[in-house]
Amino acid sequence: MAKLRNNSNIIAVARGDLPADLLLKGGRIFSTSTKEWIELDLAITSGVIVGWGSRDAKEVVDVTGCYLTPGFIDSHMHLESTKLWVDTFVSTVLPHGTTAVAADPHELANVLGIVGVKELIEASSKLPFTFGVCASSCVPASHFESPGAEIDANDVAELLKDPHVIGVAEMMNYPGVIHGDKEVLAKIAAAADRRVDGHSPGVSGSDLDAYLCAGIESDHECTTYEEALEKRRKGMWIFLREGSAARNIAELSRMVREFGPYRCALCTDDREPRVLIEKGHINDCIRVALQSGITLEDALLMATANAAEYHGFNQLGTLAPGYQADVLVFNDIETLEPTYVYRAGQLVAFEGKVVPGLFERLDPPKSMKSTVHLESPVTGDELVLPPSDDSDLVRVIGVKDGSITTTEQIITASEFRSRGVNRLAVVERHRKTGRFGRGYTVGFGIASGAIASTVAHDAHNIMVVGGLSQSDSADMATAVNFLAKEGGGQVVVQGGEILAFLPLPIAGLISDKTAPEVAEEMSKVLAASKTLGSEVQEPFMTLSFLGLSVIPELRLTDLGLVDVRSFELVDPFLGR
Repeated sequence: MAKLRNNSNIIAVARGDLPADLLLKGGRIFSTSTKEWIELDLAITSGVIVGWGSRDAKEVVDVTGCYLTPGFIDSHMHLESTKLWVDTFVSTVLPHGTTAVAADPHELANVLGIVGVKELIEASSKLPFTFGVCASSCVPASHFESPGAEIDANDVAELLKDPHVIGVAEMMNYPGVIHGDKEVLAKIAAAADRRVDGHSPGVSGSDLDAYLCAGIESDHECTTYEEALEKRRKGMWIFLREGSAARNIAELSRMVREFGPYRCALCTDDREPRVLIEKGHINDCIRVALQSGITLEDALLMATANAAEYHGFNQLGTLAPGYQADVLVFNDIETLEPTYVYRAGQLVAFEGKVVPGLFERLDPPKSMKSTVHLESPVTGDELVLPPSDDSDLVRVIGVKDGSITTTEQIITASEFRSRGVNRLAVVERHRKTGRFGRGYTVGFGIASGAIASTVAHDAHNIMVVGGLSQSDSADMATAVNFLAKEGGGQVVVQGGEILAFLPLPIAGLISDKTAPEVAEEMSKVLAASKTLGSEVQEPFMTLSFLGLSVIPELRLTDLGLVDVRSFELVDPFLGR
């Protein structure tokens, strides 16, 4: 995206020959080039910053003593994880200062294919927001997953023809990259001179070298200082993530404190609406960075100019002449809640609220609904995988609160109840195959009942977890069949009763309601899941990642139990 320039009227205003449209008078401008705060007026015309210093203007806004920064940019996120349709998402994050995102719609793509991505691009283009779309590269994420659609190298190339598509999205199939899979490499090659995002949790050494040589440029999956430092030393951009389930800024902050913010940016990846409302968006990432010892100036740089530089948002990220006037005005910089939010020189939010009438509500296309299709209703017996003997050694997926990585735990069947093991199942929901994946997990702590979701990265089949009794397996079946009937969502079941339900009619991933309504419904399903004994802070977010077959160590898909380290299907029972 080229920087705005070569407009004779804008140049005339910059010279001072004509009055500016708007003058923000008396503020302290943050210079991303020198990390200084400079007390000067900021002039804007036709949505472009035309200069610093006093000059005539048609409108003057006194911001004396306030702090002015560029609009915040999310370097990597998935709209679908917010569970909000694009207009609702924009109206939710604009008041918090986010004016641009780099979005990977691979969740929609896994359900609806390239058509779903194009529908999202069309909808987002109507909003006062920079919604950069990355061409989803891993649909499916691996050959162990069964999505509703696939995107091949030709589809990636077609998407890249759209001016709203800024690069190739996270290349999660790192084994395919490292081992030179031709189709995977063709998707990377389609990017040409545009960015290719990475996704390589735990990859290091010569494997990392091979991954980088293929053309991968960033990573948002670092969870340790050592991992992030090796990748950064080898030239990778590191996106420090603070989502709902995966929160890594505190752990990675040492890298920024020691080596500065060069080649670092901030991202949310997966952040749910309740968190967006209660804590914010990229402004909350900055807060966490500050609490972790990163300076305000370095955190702001990662949230603005660095993100813009990486993604080729050449008109964004800097409050300098010739750049788009995405400006945040803070009465109190410590709150990191802007008083004024300008996007392309237009006031879009004021004191925590979107300007009334800013844009009309967008209805999602009908093609995005009615996407849950089962061969037939399931039974409890179909969803369970009972061990044949108490002495059996079983591979169990270990989950940890606040992390989307898992561990392989070997537990004897006789210890299941004492260790708090739960049953886990995946039901294929796109093509009526009747396939089931069955296994076990530990760490949820569900004593009875079941929770289920059509949000299940990345193929988004129905994933359900429940207790060990026969009535619990019946609850698992009730949950799956209910979601199929309702067209998708998240549900809590106990004793055959629906305790709470969050409807997600758009691709089984997204609500068509307002953010507060979705947050309230989410609070109800969360509270209901706690009555079952759930021990993780975000059980549905944690559940949603248990099928993602490209993050170590164990995952479960409709094809079976996947050992991501060896990248192969394994038997849940050792010795068979």
